[in-house]
Amino acid sequence: MILGSPYSRLVAVNGKPLSPQGQETEQRQLNQTIARRKAESPDQRARRIAKYQQGRQRDHLLIEQLAKAFDFKLQGEQKVGGYDAYVLQATPRPDYRPPTLETQVLKGMAGRLWIDKTTFQWVKVEAKVIHPVTIEGFLACVEPGTRFELENVPVAPGIWLTQHFSTRSRSRILFLFSYRGEQDETYFGYRRSADRTGPARDDPTVQANLTARQIQPAGPTTRPYA
Repeated sequence: MILGSPYSRLVAVNGKPLSPQGQETEQRQLNQTIARRKAESPDQRARRIAKYQQGRQRDHLLIEQLAKAFDFKLQGEQKVGGYDAYVLQATPRPDYRPPTLETQVLKGMAGRLWIDKTTFQWVKVEAKVIHPVTIEGFLACVEPGTRFELENVPVAPGIWLTQHFSTRSRSRILFLFSYRGEQDETYFGYRRSADRTGPARDDPTVQANLTARQIQPAGPTTRPYA
């Protein structure tokens, strides 16, 4: 965290530490970021932090809406990630009314959840689009093939955080252009940390190592209207 929002620093490529030159480059970029953020006007800083908080609020809203968007049915018990878990099947509720554009996708999704039997924390979530969902106002359609997977682990007493996240996107824009993208991230080495530019704080802010793989789309591909 640097003055209110995160900063990601490259430390290794394919598991291999950066060369001394690469480390110098990353340190220089970090120093430039700190200097740039320190030089921000109050309005610039507020906009940057607001953008970060908006993304967090969007993600939290999606998680909160799961209980309203789906009906859950106990499927049994299973060991996952070393934890004994209840397995729940989630199916979309026909009467669900999404409160935002982002939550509209929940109308066409189904999934499974694994809940730790001891702590009742969720260990793993899998969800996929089972039928196309049109996003009103954007002339866009999220298609089957879109899916995400999220796995959590305990990093401190009572605190579970992301260990693995992967997503695959399939959508059409204006019903003419196809978009496909994939992302896979693994988090490890969580530890409590303070803002790099301020005093230590007793809050749940954490620092983690991240390995990520992204497959960028080759660009929109034209599709005939159907």
